This record gives sequence, structure tokens and C-alpha cells, in this order.
Amino acid sequence: MKISCLIIDDESLARKGLEKYVKEIDFLDLKGVCKNAMEANSILNQESIDLLFLDIEMPMLSGIDFLKSLKNSPKVIFTTAYSNYALESFEFDVIDYLVKPVPFDRFLQAANKALRLIGGAVHQEPAENKNDEEPYIFIKTDKQLVKVVLEDILFVQAMQNYSRVFTQQASLLTLVPLKKVREILPENGFVQVHKSFLIAPSKIEAIVGNQIIMGEHKIPIGRSMKEEVMVSLTKGRILKK
Repeated sequence: MKISCLIIDDESLARKGLEKYVKEIDFLDLKGVCKNAMEANSILNQESIDLLFLDIEMPMLSGIDFLKSLKNSPKVIFTTAYSNYALESFEFDVIDYLVKPVPFDRFLQAANKALRLIGGAVHQEPAENKNDEEPYIFIKTDKQLVKVVLEDILFVQAMQNYSRVFTQQASLLTLVPLKKVREILPENGFVQVHKSFLIAPSKIEAIVGNQIIMGEHKIPIGRSMKEEVMVSLTKGRILKK
């Protein structure tokens, strides 16, 4: 599947950098590169666009105001030099929020997320062909391999070079660092919210200040990661006055 996309940024270097990144990813089909919202609006009236790489601070019309003006907006990945807009972006169902300068690995992560969200329905297998067995992993602990269903995992805590996996039934200590655990677990089911914590968003009961509540557990949100984490966890689904 190809995802048609549009780059909108008033900075020439940023446009060139994003264009280079897009051309490195085979499932992205670049339909245009715009220096302002007016140019983008013209293309959107002529082309079917799936995804916008949208800057926020632009002359005449900001990225957020431009998004508000669209009736049927494509999916959006914000690209901005300022992290302070993350909270304001909650009201939009944005896919990701990238702060410049954006490293390629972070851009690729956002693009892959877009592929899952935009193209997921196309790639789904018919229900009758799916394997009914729930996805699982084996965790080596106390000289044995313990089978753990992914759906049962609440969060994973780093403990120096070890990790402790907390499930709905127990906790398992394993001689595997958190970085390696993150590589093994599916990216779309878990989010790193702190340098020492990887969580399953579906198990969140509440977010209070800088803490995530999961039953009796209180998981801290890293201060430097909070805005990006909140965008990832809420995906704009916030009802507020």
C-alpha cells in the first residue's frame, strides 16, 4: 500500500530534510512540498491526500489553524521546532508529534505508525483465517521459560541490567535489559513513558499529574518525555471543558 502525503513547512531546510526522509520510505508517495498553508490547500482541493507532515508555526496561517479550517482532514504528523504545542494538539487525532531536528529513526517510527493506522484495514486478514491463539512471548526467569500472553502484560520496569515484567497475575524478573524487551514487544501495543518504564496503554485506568494509574501501581511519566507521551497515549481522545 502507498500512503499519499504532503509536506507543509515554511523553512526551506526543513522541507528538504523531510522530503529526503519521505523518499527513503517506499510506502510513502510524496504528492507535494509546500511552504505555507495556502499552497497546501490548493493541492488538497485537487489531490487525494492520506497524510500531512505539518509544521505549526508558519506565517499567515499556523498549522493548527489550517487544520481547524479543514472539514475532512487527512491524518497528521506535526513537525515543529517547539514542544509547547503538544498539549494543544490533543484536540486533533494526530498520529505523532515530531520535534525538530527530527532524526531519521524517529521519523521512520512515526511513518510506520501512520502505515498501521491508515493502512491497517487494508492489511487485515479475514476473521476466519486468523489464528485464534493469543499472541505471547516466553520469559526466561528462575531457570525456566514462562509463557506470557501479551494481553496480560501491564508494564515492564527496568532494574539496572534486568527487567521486571508485571502481568495481571504476577511479576517476573528476567536478565534482559528494558531496551531489548522493547524491541521484542509489538510497538503498537506498548509505549515507553519513562526511561525505566514501558507500559500497555490499554491497561491505564487514569493519568494523575505525572503518574499513570494501573490498579495499585503508579507509573511515573518522565518529565522530558511528558508531552510526547501524552500525545501517544491519548491520541487526541480527551473530553475537556
